[in-house]
Amino acid sequence: MNIKSLLLGSAAALAAVSGAQAADAIVAAEPEPLEYVRVCDAFGTGYFYIPGTETCLKIGGFIRVQGSFGRDAADSRYNEEDFGGQSTSDWDMFSRAYISFDAKSDTEFGTLTGFFAAEFNADNDTDVGDSFIDVDEAYIQLGGLKAGFFYSWWDKGLNGETDSLGNVTEFNSIAYLYDGGTFQAGIAVDELEGATTKANGVGVEGIVSATLGGVSFDLLGAFDTEVEEGAIRALLSADLGPGVFQAAAIWASDPNAYWAASEWSVAASYRFNATEKFAITPGAQYWGDLNDGAGGFDSGDDQWRVGITADYQITEGLASRFTINYTDPDNAEEEVSGFLRLQRDF
Repeated sequence: MNIKSLLLGSAAALAAVSGAQAADAIVAAEPEPLEYVRVCDAFGTGYFYIPGTETCLKIGGFIRVQGSFGRDAADSRYNEEDFGGQSTSDWDMFSRAYISFDAKSDTEFGTLTGFFAAEFNADNDTDVGDSFIDVDEAYIQLGGLKAGFFYSWWDKGLNGETDSLGNVTEFNSIAYLYDGGTFQAGIAVDELEGATTKANGVGVEGIVSATLGGVSFDLLGAFDTEVEEGAIRALLSADLGPGVFQAAAIWASDPNAYWAASEWSVAASYRFNATEKFAITPGAQYWGDLNDGAGGFDSGDDQWRVGITADYQITEGLASRFTINYTDPDNAEEEVSGFLRLQRDF
């Protein structure tokens, strides 16, 4: 019995040792190394690689607080048909948050871009349409080819806040721009749904641009196929002294999606850079033969406006802008309008 007990005890001990050795043989897997966000400098500052891809992403935006004044200023930013109007107040204050996402990557066909931006607007909570979210732009671009919802070439204006050089300036479009450095040429096809009283038209734009030293020139033309009318605009910009001089001229055959204010108009501004942080921009515009409201330019009434805009960079990422304009139309009372804006960019 003693020998049998000894053998059983030895077997149990060996089993225990073998089990312990087997447990010791289990080694925990090492964690995979973390992939940190890498800076992408191929497309400018602010881009970073999306982890696991070769696509570069830039996130930007701003927060804006603005107080406006002028006739029925509270209604000026809203479509009364959609939002019911805000009020008849001659001053208004609102806030806006803007955010954008810009994704870029290199391909055999050129740079591939996907861009999206949205606005979040907030006004007085007691009014109809007080706050709304708006898709500002959403488009795909490959090389010089661009498709989606974006601002047209008519959105380009002069420095300051005195001029108005376009009617509707944002469409769902397909555009191609050839960029030769000092020379550019482009064509775009726009969907004009809701841009005029017609239900759904097609517009065609064409632009040629040239830059030489500190001087640039644009010649833009557009045709609205729904109303069979068109418009032409020329814009000049030149470095002059301590600032930039700009001038523009517009002519239209009759009201259309691209220009509906008057038969012709001329405008000019000069941005005077007083210091690195402070700039003053006086401007003026004249409209000849205003839209008579019946779909034509037969009223014989004119309009002129003068104004001044002051910009001050408070600190990096924070800027202020103040503008005041005086407008005198033949077919209505004169008006003083403007705004004071504080904006934090990021």
